[in-house]
Amino acid sequence: MTSVHEAVSAPAPDGGPGRWAPAAPPGRSLSWAMLSRALAVPLILGLVCFLPALVAAQPGTGARDTAYWLQLVLTCYAGARLATMILSTRRRLLQGVFWMFVYIAMGVAPFAQAVIGQTPTPMVGPRSDLVTAVSMVLMGCAAFDLGALLASRRPPRRRPARGGHGPAVAHPVRLRLLVVLAFAASGYYVMKLGGPQIFFSSRQEISASVAVSGVASDGSNVGSAFLKGFGTVPALLALLFYTRRLATSRRARRTPSTVLAWAALAVLNLIVNNPISNARYWFLTVLVSLLFTAFPSSAAIYRSVLATGVVGALVLFPYADRFRYDDEGYRPVRSASVFEPLATKDYDQTVMFANTISWVDTRGHTYGRQLSGSALFFVPRAVWGGKPEDTGVRVGEWMGMSMTNLSAPLWTELWVDFGAAGMVGGMALVGYAAARTDRRYALAVTRAGPGPGSVLAVAAPLIAGYTFILLRGPLLQAAGKLAVAALCLALVASFRDGSRRRPR
Repeated sequence: MTSVHEAVSAPAPDGGPGRWAPAAPPGRSLSWAMLSRALAVPLILGLVCFLPALVAAQPGTGARDTAYWLQLVLTCYAGARLATMILSTRRRLLQGVFWMFVYIAMGVAPFAQAVIGQTPTPMVGPRSDLVTAVSMVLMGCAAFDLGALLASRRPPRRRPARGGHGPAVAHPVRLRLLVVLAFAASGYYVMKLGGPQIFFSSRQEISASVAVSGVASDGSNVGSAFLKGFGTVPALLALLFYTRRLATSRRARRTPSTVLAWAALAVLNLIVNNPISNARYWFLTVLVSLLFTAFPSSAAIYRSVLATGVVGALVLFPYADRFRYDDEGYRPVRSASVFEPLATKDYDQTVMFANTISWVDTRGHTYGRQLSGSALFFVPRAVWGGKPEDTGVRVGEWMGMSMTNLSAPLWTELWVDFGAAGMVGGMALVGYAAARTDRRYALAVTRAGPGPGSVLAVAAPLIAGYTFILLRGPLLQAAGKLAVAALCLALVASFRDGSRRRPR
C-alpha cells in the first residue's frame, strides 16, 4: 500500500508543481523504467527508420523530388513523436491519438503513394501544390507541438477551496435520464430504419433506409444527422459512464441494477454502434473510448492502443470496409504488397490538401465561411440558402469527381478559411487544448480525481476516439455527433463541493 509520504512527494501527472498524485509502487516504476529503456531503441528505430525504409524500398514510379523528401521528413518526425507518446510515463490520450493519425494518414500512407506513384484521388494541380501541402502539414505539426509545450509550461490551477465548485461529475438522476434518452432515441432510430435486422446488413442498406425514412430533405442532411447522432451517441455515452462506474467503484460492481443497466446498454450498442452498420472511423471512436474508459489507469492498454493501432491501420483498415456495400457492390482489394492499398484507397488526406490548395488558388480563401457552416450545421438549407457545403464536397465537385465523399483534414479546413498563418495558429491552439485536456484527464483518473462519476474521465476518451474523425474531416460531417455528445454531457454534468467524499 502506498504511504502518505510517497503519495505527497510523487510528481504530478502533468509535471506541474503542487498537484497531488498517487505514486506508483517502487517495484512497478523500476520495472517499467527498465522495460521502457529496453523498448525505446527498437520502437524508435522501427517507427522512424525501419518502416519508412521498407516503404522506400517498394517498387514504383514515384519521383524522388522535393515532395518525396519532405514526405519522408514528415513521416520520420511523426514517428519520433509517436514513439515519445508510447514511451511516456504519462498517458496523453489526445496527443497520442493525434500523432498516431499523423504518422499513418499524413506520413506512411502518403509516403507509400509518393514511392509507388499512385494516389487514391487524382491530383489536379501542379506538383508544387503537393510540395506546399506537405510543407503546411509539417508546419501544422510543429505548431501543434509548440501549443502543447506552452500548455505544459503553464502552472496548473489550484484545487478549489472548501465550499467551492469541484470537477464536473455525473449527477445520478440525470445519468438515469441519459439512459432513458439513449433507449428512447436508439429505439426510434431502429424502428425508423425498419428494425434491428437492418443494422446487420451493410452501410449501403442503412443509407437507403435513411433516404426513404423521410428525415432528410433535398439538399439538406440536418434531419439524418440528428437521427444518426441521437440514435448512436447517447447510447455510447451512457455505456461509457456505466463502464466507468463498474471499473472504478466496488459498490457499483456489487449493485445488481448497475450491472443490469450496463448489460442492457451493451446490447443496445451492439445494435446501433456495431462495425457493420457504421463507418470505420466511428467504430474506432467506440472501440478506443471503451478501452480508455474501461482501463483508465492501465499504461499497458494506452501503449497497446497506440502501438497496435499503427499495425491495424496499415494492414487491416484498408480491408475493413467489407460492410460498406452489399454483396453485389463489394469489390475486394487485390494487391501484391501490403503497402499497395495505402496508395489506392482510403488515405487521400495529403493529396486532397494539395487539391484544396489548387482550388483556393482559383477561388480565394473563404475567411471563416466554411467553419461557420460547420458550427451552424443544424441550420437547414431551406433557412440558410447559402449555407456552405462540406469542404471535401466542394473541392470534389470542382475537380469533376462523381464521388465527392472525400476527406478534408483539419489542416485543410484551416487553410481554406485563413491561409497559412491561420492554419499555424489554429494548430497551435489545438495542441494547447489537447495538452491541457490530457493534464486534467491524468488527474481525473487518479485517486485525487472526482471518482467514478467523473465527466472528464468519460469525455476525454470519447474525444480521443473522435479525434480520428475530426482530423480526417470534413468538419461539417463531424459536427453533428460532436454536438449531440456535448448536449448529453451537459445534461448529466453537475459541479459539487470539491471536499465532499466520493463513493467507493
